Amino acid sequence: MLAALAPALFVVLWSTGFVVARAIAPYADPNLFLLARFGGTAALFTAVALIARAPWPRGREFGKHLIAGALLQGVYLGAGYWAVAQGLSAGVMALLGALQPLLTAAFAARLFGERLSQQRWVGMSLGLAGVVLVLMPKLQAAVHGTPSTHDQANPLLVVIVAVAAVGSITAGTLYQKTSLALADIRSASAVQNAGAAIVAALLALALGEHRWNASATLWISLGWGIAMLSGAGVTLLVWMVRNGDAARATALLFLAPPLAALESWVLFGEVLLPVQLAGFGVALAGVLIARRGVAPRTEPRRA
Repeated sequence: MLAALAPALFVVLWSTGFVVARAIAPYADPNLFLLARFGGTAALFTAVALIARAPWPRGREFGKHLIAGALLQGVYLGAGYWAVAQGLSAGVMALLGALQPLLTAAFAARLFGERLSQQRWVGMSLGLAGVVLVLMPKLQAAVHGTPSTHDQANPLLVVIVAVAAVGSITAGTLYQKTSLALADIRSASAVQNAGAAIVAALLALALGEHRWNASATLWISLGWGIAMLSGAGVTLLVWMVRNGDAARATALLFLAPPLAALESWVLFGEVLLPVQLAGFGVALAGVLIARRGVAPRTEPRRA
């Protein structure tokens, strides 16, 4: 049952991350919000693991889970939010994020022997093309937008940080296929979210973030981020990567930007152009092709 519902549920939950990022912008600094989100999720999973008397990672494995969480969420979101705050278009950041499934497929083939057929590569290429169509208006706005102010970081540095963010989530995803996959997912999620919280805390301190204007929108967004994004969403991603091939699981990420565009249309009244609707169809077709067939199960690799 979970195997059938997990892909659709994951895509819907993951896409709302774009909406939450927009919703909290007027009320809280990004890394301060992420610290509260990751810390809350770590506390939630700690309680679940203790109640269930789940075994906990020990020794070196504990450190590996901290690193995995830091890569999968902490560095990825922290660096991505920083890049957008420094003037990088949200559309460009989303497009860079859409490269993650292709990177995952390429590295998974080399590291874990996950071989993708030509048909599945075609599907992933279609998925990326669909994302480009959906983000086309934002990409055009970025090209014709206003130049950066003197207070913003060097544009080259911003791009490097954005690319590093995508590399971070790719590494964090692939890391789940190692010996980490042998740990109980409840206690593992607690430790990994703690690792992400450490990164968010360090970034908030380094950037001097302190803005937190309490509001109903902020608290609702935080609750959603704790329970649904870092809680259910990331856990579903980890579960799918553990129980299948990484490329097949991350192909679903191509659908996140199109769904986010639909959600922004509903919630914020953003214009939804015909090219974006076409992009949604192309991305959906690509994901269906990329996920067709049953991939061979790979055993967790110890590292």
